[in-house]
Amino acid sequence: MSPILTTIALVIFPLLMAFAAFSDLFTMRISNKLVLALVAAFVVLAFFVGLPLEVIGMHLAVAAGVLAVALVFFSFGWIGGGDGKLIAATALWLGLGVLLPYLVYASLLGGALTLFLLAARRYPLPERLRAIKWIDRLHDTKTGVPYGIALAIAGILVYSDSVIFQSFLA
Repeated sequence: MSPILTTIALVIFPLLMAFAAFSDLFTMRISNKLVLALVAAFVVLAFFVGLPLEVIGMHLAVAAGVLAVALVFFSFGWIGGGDGKLIAATALWLGLGVLLPYLVYASLLGGALTLFLLAARRYPLPERLRAIKWIDRLHDTKTGVPYGIALAIAGILVYSDSVIFQSFLA
């Protein structure tokens, strides 16, 4: 494979995750198109690098399991729908071998983000910052937490340990 294709393949996941984080920060939404792009990119790359069908199947099973749990969490109002879809698409890329470190990082980063927002929301927002729509929305106590930021950063942190990433280095 050419170095350009390898580079594109290795950076597509981090780029899509960064886009998810910024999207959640600025709009409190994670697009279905973005999640579908993550899924499609994994499928294309998995076949491109020749991952065995059993490995691809295991990644799909892990993603389905994570999606099922995420749907339960969503039904209780614990997470947003976009977060649930993003975590499942991320699990597809990472697989079972990297899932636990990913979830630990996502939990720690999400907890830190939540505590930061709760603390910041206790103080009045300066007028200049209130004029910036996304900052004003983040400061609103009725607004949730853009957890996609934590999910994206956690995914990027463990991506280099994933089977798909490692297959490009072999």
